[in-house]
Amino acid sequence: MAIEFNASERATLGVEWELQLVDLHTRHLRQEAQQVLGELPDLSETGDNPPLRHELMQCTVEVVTGICETVEEAKTDLAASIGRLTEVLGPRGTALMCTGTHPLDDWRDQTLSPVQRYGELIDEMQWLARRILTFGVHVHVGVRSRDKAIPILNALANYLPHFLALTASSPFWSGHDTGLASSRSIVFGALPTAGPPPHLPHWSAFEEYMETLLRAGTISSIKEVWWDVRPHPDFGTVEIRMFDGIPTLREVGMAAALSQSLVRLFDQQLDRGYGLPSPPSWVVNDNKWRATRYGLDARVITDDRGSTVPLRDDLYELLRELRPVAARLGCAEDLDVAAEILDKGASYERQRAVIADGGTLNDVVDLLVAEFREGGLPAGPAAPGGSNGTRPGRGDTGTGTDNATRNRGPSHAGA
Repeated sequence: MAIEFNASERATLGVEWELQLVDLHTRHLRQEAQQVLGELPDLSETGDNPPLRHELMQCTVEVVTGICETVEEAKTDLAASIGRLTEVLGPRGTALMCTGTHPLDDWRDQTLSPVQRYGELIDEMQWLARRILTFGVHVHVGVRSRDKAIPILNALANYLPHFLALTASSPFWSGHDTGLASSRSIVFGALPTAGPPPHLPHWSAFEEYMETLLRAGTISSIKEVWWDVRPHPDFGTVEIRMFDGIPTLREVGMAAALSQSLVRLFDQQLDRGYGLPSPPSWVVNDNKWRATRYGLDARVITDDRGSTVPLRDDLYELLRELRPVAARLGCAEDLDVAAEILDKGASYERQRAVIADGGTLNDVVDLLVAEFREGGLPAGPAAPGGSNGTRPGRGDTGTGTDNATRNRGPSHAGA
């Protein structure tokens, strides 16, 4: 089975941000995506890849960039779409926020989006899909040839705990503290074709594996492979799907900068004849669990003998290594937000701090609404209560079958 990879000329970017529609007074999710998108037909019905899209649940709107050269361009694109979205939501008493899960709501209280393929997904996966009340950020980065795609994929798998710990934002599930930094990672990871990518040696092995899954009836399209990092042949990208829902535009910019810098670094190393990191599957799986459970406080495995280091230390070293690359890409300031997160706390830590200070889950929602509003986006409606301190293709649910950025040019050149 030959799978064409529409290679990108550069490490272009595309970002997908799954946002929650939240009632400002009750703090619960509102099932309004269909009505909201209906008020913005120029953004939700334009072409094959509109910037605003349905997700699995009616409480979600996905905001998608076009093909972007820089992180700044991607942030500007997202902010423009969200500005329009906010104008519609204000009169409804609805606000936007983003975390891997909603702190309060239960999946059984949600309404399915009116999209046929989501109904088909529920019919096929049943309880596994019904409970996917989760939200994430996906970053596409352009890759210059198919021969580089799999080595870069394997190398990125080494950084799943780094991606997740910096953005872990789902300690709560259905109103309870799970004890995890990211409950989303567990809920979504239960799907049969989700989780860390298998270790494959080259593109031909990827083609053979996809053919096997299709022949077995495990999937009906390669777009139903929802790995934490996956190649996207149609768009000539690798898609990093490990990020939890990210509360602020600044932190989304950090995730994009980290992704673009790593892919550019690996691309350059391949050009120079260097081998890329390619950890065994057991290390990848174990490290993902460690970040899922402990977030930034995890100790990660660094070799096949079981040596470990604090993830925080490894992140500081990674940021030091990537900063010259990020500077050349124009996203060094965005990458520096990762150091700020290490210093001030990731979202799961900020949320738990509200409870530790005597707050409630309503206060956590207020914090998250305020963070979203103040995190580099146009002003929106304020939360009703005081928060406990803030710190400055088609849609996808992580299960989408064509979750990519819209192409604004005559041909696809990246994400």
